[in-house]
Amino acid sequence: MWQPRYWSGFLNQMAESWDASYDPGSQSEDSYNFERFHIEPIYDAFVCPLTKQVMRDPVTLENGQTFDREAIERWFKECRERGRKLICPLTQKELKSADLNPSIALRNTIEEWTARNEAAQLDMARRSLNTTSPESDVLQSLKYVEYICRKNRSNKHVVRNAELIPMIVDTLKSSNRKVRCKALETLKFVIEEDVDNKAILAEGDTVRTIVKFLSHEQSKEREEAVALLHELSKSEALCEKIGSINGAILILVGMTSSKSENILTVEMAERTLENLEKCDNNVLQMAKNGRLQPLLNQLLEGPPETKLSMASSLGELVLSSDVKVHVASTVGSSLIDIMRSGNIQSREAALKALNQISSCGPSSKVLIEAGILPPLVNDLFTVGTNHLPMRLKEVAATILANIVSSDYEIESIPVGPDHRTLVSEDIVHSLLHLISNTGPAIECKLLQVLVGLTSSPATVLNVVTAIKSSGATTSLVQFIEAPQKDLRVASIKLLQNLSRHMGQELANALRGTVGQLGSLIKIITENIGITEEQAAAVRLLAELPERDLGLTRQMLDEGAFQQIFVRVVRIRQGEARGIRFVTPYLEGLVQVLARVTFVLAEEPDAIAFCRENNLAAVFIELLQSNGLDNVQMVSAMALENLSQESKNLTKLPELPPPGVCASIFPCFSKQPVITGLCRLHRGTCSLKDTFCLLEGQAVEKLVALLDHTNEKVVEAALAAISTLLDDGVDIEQGVMVLCEAEGIKPILDVLLEKRTDNLRRRAVWAVERLLRTDDIAYEVSGDPNLSTALVDAFQHADYRTRQIAERALKHVDKIPNFSGVFPNMG
Repeated sequence: MWQPRYWSGFLNQMAESWDASYDPGSQSEDSYNFERFHIEPIYDAFVCPLTKQVMRDPVTLENGQTFDREAIERWFKECRERGRKLICPLTQKELKSADLNPSIALRNTIEEWTARNEAAQLDMARRSLNTTSPESDVLQSLKYVEYICRKNRSNKHVVRNAELIPMIVDTLKSSNRKVRCKALETLKFVIEEDVDNKAILAEGDTVRTIVKFLSHEQSKEREEAVALLHELSKSEALCEKIGSINGAILILVGMTSSKSENILTVEMAERTLENLEKCDNNVLQMAKNGRLQPLLNQLLEGPPETKLSMASSLGELVLSSDVKVHVASTVGSSLIDIMRSGNIQSREAALKALNQISSCGPSSKVLIEAGILPPLVNDLFTVGTNHLPMRLKEVAATILANIVSSDYEIESIPVGPDHRTLVSEDIVHSLLHLISNTGPAIECKLLQVLVGLTSSPATVLNVVTAIKSSGATTSLVQFIEAPQKDLRVASIKLLQNLSRHMGQELANALRGTVGQLGSLIKIITENIGITEEQAAAVRLLAELPERDLGLTRQMLDEGAFQQIFVRVVRIRQGEARGIRFVTPYLEGLVQVLARVTFVLAEEPDAIAFCRENNLAAVFIELLQSNGLDNVQMVSAMALENLSQESKNLTKLPELPPPGVCASIFPCFSKQPVITGLCRLHRGTCSLKDTFCLLEGQAVEKLVALLDHTNEKVVEAALAAISTLLDDGVDIEQGVMVLCEAEGIKPILDVLLEKRTDNLRRRAVWAVERLLRTDDIAYEVSGDPNLSTALVDAFQHADYRTRQIAERALKHVDKIPNFSGVFPNMG
């Protein structure tokens, strides 16, 4: 009966020192040791004199000496290479012939002897493959199983019949890392090119156990596990099972992109994935985990049912922008072909995939160049046979919305006969008609198409023309009251884009009793975090004609300005939520609030509102909104309007009637001295009630904006400052105010810079007013740059500005004044 001491003796014998003259060549030390150990006694006739090992293929020379074929052939080869005669390595005598005669009987005897020894050794190894054996014994048993499988492929079925595979699998649970690593390595050799052994190994949860070893970062176990999985993956029948293990494909994909992994391990993971691609489900899993190319290959080259499956899955993936561009470049044309000519099921899959990859600008451009627009427009507008159901028209509309949001020159792409494009009047009419006759979901997408078309300066005017000719303005405005948020946002964005080109039409549509204006105000002032919808809504209202008295009156009546004012104050106090849209939202609020200052002369309620809320102070504070150019510009414009009204609101002092003596003897009369009057307006002023810039200490803040880099801000600031020099105020005092605020030089610098025609026009006007003061005229008369700027305006500006420049040149004696020479002329 077998006892453990025999196996221990075997292990001890392997550890002894062998003949130093033997060079095992490519054999491992374990293989050499296993071949030297035998259960039955070894006969000298079995051993090759050259290798000192048991011969595999014994052959006899002419002198009767027997050697292993491989060894003697190597001996003869060395003799020839060294130019020596052929001699017998044992007798050292010359041989006449190199003929080798097989020793068949001896070979058969050796094979029988070897088989008996290997069976006995295998049995001993089998008995050590259990959890109670010493780890060293388990390791040697695994090494022996690997040795016999590598030695002879037929031994693999011996291992299988001995039911060793499940026993080796059990050693994967060992607490010893070396045992686990050796078990993985041994299993690889056991199943290599053996379908039956692979099937046995794949039974139960063994594959899951192997996959778990992949999670051991940068370890020998990880390397051995991926090599074993690679061998299993060569069986198409097992590919699906490997892919079904949770996390297997994800980990393998991660290994292929690792920069810290052993390069051989990366290559093995790559080859494993290539094998797993034989299963469609694995391809889909790879795509979900970032390995998309196999899916794209199947979509291009697979059979129809596979193409359908891959296209359907592509439509459900979440892809990065870079990947979308790659996908569009690779399979965009194929998807468009399917969309154009496939059955409904295939067209649906293609449309959903195109929807997925068209949602970034660069990929949209690729699809446009691949010819997506004509079939897409055809799908949207076709009715009757072969038409798309409405749910797919919605997908088509979504794709079209994605396409037009790119900055591609859409107007140059024909989408129908007679070179019609997407912005041709009849195409836009068709879009508007479809919007009026479909449900909210597709209406939203079609409105987004129009948003894209109106966002481009190259196409917006075509759309405006088509909307006007179709009479669709009122219908589009009605969507402001839609209960669906997405639909409402799309309509507001569209109206905002249109407002710059058809503001009066939109203002007319919003006015009245229908309620759209109230709905718009409600959206703008809703007390929630600042949203994209609110920012778009307030920008829409801000773009409407600022001098539309009817619209402003309605907003006053409905308390809209009060709500807007409250929102501005809260944002300035830091109460805003939703940082992403706060800037466009605040800019819109300030612009809407400023429109109340454009109707002060016609609307007493507007003056009352400005007084009650001390609006002038708010706009003065907003002048210092550094980084918000539009807020600063609009605030300066509002202050210009308020300041222009100051002279009409200032209360002039009432002088007491003269006494009796004064009426008889005027020389005894003395005008009373009234203190506290505004030096500019000659009456009682305040910032809150008369909007006086001087009283509000706004002049210095406006002067500071004259060196702003944005010429529109400079123009608005200069316009507000010019109200200090306007007719109806004390111009001389206005000049003194500007001197005290150190504003003279900045105004002159604006003229010298000549940044825009509007700025020059305003600067020439202001400079002419300044030069009416003799001291200033005298001081600047010697400045050649100023004279040159005035001469340039006198020669090249518009008629009104040339007249003003002429007067300014007279103040500095650059043009003679003939009015005193010909007093009666004209």
